[in-house]
Amino acid sequence: MYILLKMIALLPLSFLQLIASFVSLILSSFNSSMKRVTSINLKIAYPELSAEDHADLVKKSIRSQCLTYVEFIKCWGMSPEYSLSLLKNVQGEHFFTDALANQKGVIVVVPHLGSWELLNAWINVYAAPVIMYKPNKVKGANRYVLEAREKFNATLVPTDETGIRAIFKHLKQGGLTVILPDHVPKPSGGIFSNFYGQHALSSTLVSKLASKTQCHVIGLSCIRDTRNSQHFSVICHPLSEDILSKDLQLSVDTLNAEIQKMIDIAPEQYIWSYKRFRKTSDDINIYRK
Repeated sequence: MYILLKMIALLPLSFLQLIASFVSLILSSFNSSMKRVTSINLKIAYPELSAEDHADLVKKSIRSQCLTYVEFIKCWGMSPEYSLSLLKNVQGEHFFTDALANQKGVIVVVPHLGSWELLNAWINVYAAPVIMYKPNKVKGANRYVLEAREKFNATLVPTDETGIRAIFKHLKQGGLTVILPDHVPKPSGGIFSNFYGQHALSSTLVSKLASKTQCHVIGLSCIRDTRNSQHFSVICHPLSEDILSKDLQLSVDTLNAEIQKMIDIAPEQYIWSYKRFRKTSDDINIYRK
């Protein structure tokens, strides 16, 4: 697997994206799992869409998700300079640099949107983050990703209490961490909060760290250009200070609302094939056939 991924990364990005587009066409033409889950999630998130607009968004989303995966393989196998060369535009950079300059610590919130792995190279220009990492079960793939992480000067910590303590210490020292908060956590690590109209189990990690450290919380996304798929924009999002609240429910509710705003900028580039609503307060599995 390791050798295969290294070989794939040598191919031109344009060729990889062409293959990804072809695969997405196949997935969209049949009742694939990706199509089914994406369709369910988009009906929940954007119920106001007409049947035609919904179907169009599903196709665009599937294509974007396929592009995202090949872009990851490519950037992981290349140098940080290659990833930086793809980032043609940065919006709101001062929100990020001002937060770093205050030396109160920074939590960078990154949803599963666009080609978020490219952000590693951009963040590395400014800071050496401490990031949680869960090893891949496939040894070759794990080796490949670990090598990529090492290129970006990141300190990797486990996804457990040891890792959380390391991040807390790093933030208290004015450091930076990156957290992808839009996953379904274990019950012990989440509370129910509104997300696209669903009372979904949502992670409390960002909220608890922010409350304890009173650090800065900044949103980052990496959006693919609709006119040139090999060009990307970094968008820095200032987030509400309510995320720092000692009221955990208010903090998580606010974070979810801010994540929605980030996604709504380019909803077709979100990973809608993830079963984000599988744990809700009404305990109904909407993905069950």
